[in-house]
Amino acid sequence: MPDQRTILITGASSGLGAEMARQFAALGYDLALCARRTDRLDALASEIGAAHPDVTVSVKALDVNDHDAVFRVFDEFHAELGHLDKVVVNAGLGKGQPLGTGRFDANLETAQTNFIGALAQTEAAAAIFRRQDAGQLVMVSSISALRGMPRNITTYAATKAAVAHLAEGFRADVHGSPIKVTVLYPGYIASEMSGTAARTPLMSSTEKGVRAMVDAIEKQKASARVPAWPWAPLGFVTKHVPTAVLRRMA
Repeated sequence: MPDQRTILITGASSGLGAEMARQFAALGYDLALCARRTDRLDALASEIGAAHPDVTVSVKALDVNDHDAVFRVFDEFHAELGHLDKVVVNAGLGKGQPLGTGRFDANLETAQTNFIGALAQTEAAAAIFRRQDAGQLVMVSSISALRGMPRNITTYAATKAAVAHLAEGFRADVHGSPIKVTVLYPGYIASEMSGTAARTPLMSSTEKGVRAMVDAIEKQKASARVPAWPWAPLGFVTKHVPTAVLRRMA
């Protein structure tokens, strides 16, 4: 196994994925970064290379809805870097519409990308980890996964609950082995997907929110609501408030 630590991050062209790349580079990780927008990936790779010249940054185009490409790209990264210590399943969509309002198309796209796309990524990562008999799968879920949510995030929340369970099931499969699984439940962290939530006083900066995510990954926590304040207590509230209150909160 190489001495240099390696991490693969999907959806790395912007937002949480790009900031994770910056922070893991600062920790000395070699990076495997993929997303659809290769121009942004190239710019990010140049930025990281200038700041951390000893870090290897490999970038590849990837649409996670192209399932054959997911397996191919993950295997190519593995071959290039020699080992994958961590894989972060981060790529996803934040779009969606209330059920029954004629926007099945938007909800279907969200479900396909956030769940089926994540399933392909998890399968590809799990196969590599089983061959290595080592590795850490990191699933980026959402605080919204803790409860069925109303309006535009109904389908989004359902997909994020599904991927959390997917990761937890894999954890049960590999329990007692060197393979670890971390499920992250981010609260409001500024990113391109934040939308109108950017106006809430609960919004964390991208740097602060991702720092909490990176810390949980590095500590190999089984699960973490991030940032811990205020999302550890608010997650409990979200899960247990009456439906009428939840409707006003969301």
